[in-house]
Amino acid sequence: MLLDAVLNVGTEGELASTLQHVVDSAADLTDARYGALALAGPAQGRGPERGRSRIAELYSVGLSEDERRRITRLPTGHTGLLGHPGTTLSLGVPVRVNNDVLGHLCLARKRHGPFTEEDLALLRVLASQAGIAIGNARLYGTARQRARWIEGAAAVTTALLTGETAADALTTLAKSARILAGAAAGVVLQPTDEGGMEIVAASALDDPGDIVGTSIAPGSPVLIQLLGGEPVYIDDSATDPRMTTHVRTRFGPSMMLPLQSGGRLIGTLALPRKRGGRPYTAVDRLLATQFASQAALALVLADAQHNRERLAVFEDRDRIARDLHDLVVQRLFATEMMLESTRRRTDEPELSDLLGHAVDELDSTIQEVRTTIFALQQPPADAPTSLRGKVLREAAGAAALLGFQPSVHFTGAVDTLVGDQLHDGLLSALRGALAAAHRRTGVTSIEVEVDATARLADGGDGVRLVVSDDGERDEADDGRGTSVTWEAER
Repeated sequence: MLLDAVLNVGTEGELASTLQHVVDSAADLTDARYGALALAGPAQGRGPERGRSRIAELYSVGLSEDERRRITRLPTGHTGLLGHPGTTLSLGVPVRVNNDVLGHLCLARKRHGPFTEEDLALLRVLASQAGIAIGNARLYGTARQRARWIEGAAAVTTALLTGETAADALTTLAKSARILAGAAAGVVLQPTDEGGMEIVAASALDDPGDIVGTSIAPGSPVLIQLLGGEPVYIDDSATDPRMTTHVRTRFGPSMMLPLQSGGRLIGTLALPRKRGGRPYTAVDRLLATQFASQAALALVLADAQHNRERLAVFEDRDRIARDLHDLVVQRLFATEMMLESTRRRTDEPELSDLLGHAVDELDSTIQEVRTTIFALQQPPADAPTSLRGKVLREAAGAAALLGFQPSVHFTGAVDTLVGDQLHDGLLSALRGALAAAHRRTGVTSIEVEVDATARLADGGDGVRLVVSDDGERDEADDGRGTSVTWEAER
């Protein structure tokens, strides 16, 4: 009968069924009226009660529901069956996993006579089998947990490499980590220019909208540890003196994991649980740390892929600009020269006027195409917002076609004095002047001057743009060099 009981232990599909089977078998084999297997929860209590663990799970036979409710703590070894009244004749043994005592298997009120040494030996065997079942269940749970983290890391990597924006990528990371960790929130922080860290992405079950933008001040103990590449584990965010943010009061156990790649800290992944939530185990911490390492690598790879895609866009724009310059502009210019030559040879005024109009139209078209070429040379993103930066950007774009860098000078506080409403007009005039200089022969240098302190003809304050080159003038003019001036009241 003992052999059958031992063989049957662990054949059930669920741990609860297995442990209940242990209690039933123990009572049947020893002819006991009452039996219970109690598993411990966290230790609580003060004074004499301190160190006694509350019962987290209870499997019993022969006990009423009222009796089960009155059993709240594990036995101390001085009472009967878990403190059950009238059970002075009882028997109990610990349930162990490795060297840890997780609970007790107890019996009471043997129907025929007192418990014997044989009963005790039988109970020890069954308690050992219960420990094995619990240990196997833990291993299986850990394996499943590890598999979920691995699958989650793979899913995050795939999402990051499928073209998401940087903000979406960080939000995806925060949400996936929150779900895998069973956390109340998933938060990604990144270093600030001031030396602190700021929450840049968050996923929370109950987010009032004030998480993103929260900062950790420079010099914080938590920050020092994170910047050193060390994870931070917190038992209670609300009371830990290292936590300084205003959102800490909502959370309890937390992990703050560095996102590092190649020795460089690119951010931090924080996974706080609700106040009073289940603490993170050693396995939780290990799996989350491994996830953070892979996520950091995925973020770096995604950033590199994004840069490659941007580079491909730049190269394609450069190719289009070269084709426009080498093919379209040259052909248009050749056609313009042919029409101009024909106009000069004709003696009919009406035909000469018509050809002159066609030449002017071609000249305007060439200028617009060249302006487009300059625009194609500019990066499609990360454009400067200040007037100074925009002017320098236009000059740098023109250099790709001119073969040299125009010289740019500023007078006065350009970015402060010149309003945004004047930017488009000034930049349009600059592009046109650069395009016109490019079509003239013999141009080897161009001077661009922007004066935010210019005095206009009517005496008002203005901004003046002057673009000068050293190219050859039209045949009707003498000497070299052309200067284009644009000005407006500010």
